[in-house]
Amino acid sequence: MSNKLQIDLNTWNRKDHFHFFGQFEEPFFGITTELNCTAAYQYCKSKQISFFLYYLYQALAAAQEIENFRYRIVDGNVYLFEQINASPTIMRPDGTFGFSYIDYSEDFEIFYQNATLARDAVRAGSGLIPAVSGENVIHFSTLPWIRFTAVSHARSFSFPDSAPKVTFGKLTIVGDQKVIPVSVHAHHGLVDGYHVGLYFEELQRRFNQLY
Repeated sequence: MSNKLQIDLNTWNRKDHFHFFGQFEEPFFGITTELNCTAAYQYCKSKQISFFLYYLYQALAAAQEIENFRYRIVDGNVYLFEQINASPTIMRPDGTFGFSYIDYSEDFEIFYQNATLARDAVRAGSGLIPAVSGENVIHFSTLPWIRFTAVSHARSFSFPDSAPKVTFGKLTIVGDQKVIPVSVHAHHGLVDGYHVGLYFEELQRRFNQLY
């Protein structure tokens, strides 16, 4: 399990935000944007690697850099996790999907190998296969058929959940660029629009660079 640090709510600069939004039946908010993935897509094609697993890695790596994306609420307390891992949905050939769990590794090759094994295991299985992944995850999903402008998520309000949800959509050609919609839903007691903006900036920076 990743190391975590309990936040002292009495001295935390988000104390008022945490208590205010913690009273909401739905404390999550969502923001959607489009990112330029031209260089990232071309890189994957040149290396003959999965674009899905590549952007999953970059999206997870970006989250490590944004402290607020590593906050989680556990038993009413706020913790800052040292590392955040991935819990993505994986599509199967029969049109259903299953949940998976992938540990983050800064080393892309290690992450890619582990992610490939996890993806293939879900594709070959059946049922949802709920991942016992702990609190320090981001829930990822992909809608490769839709160039969406907004997304909502099914949620059980009785289930304590503070993990961000990141959704990717259909890659589309716009002029000479390839763009992809990205949606982020986050708990407002932990994350503001400012932090989501920082996350999008970091993810775009990673898409622009050649790994």
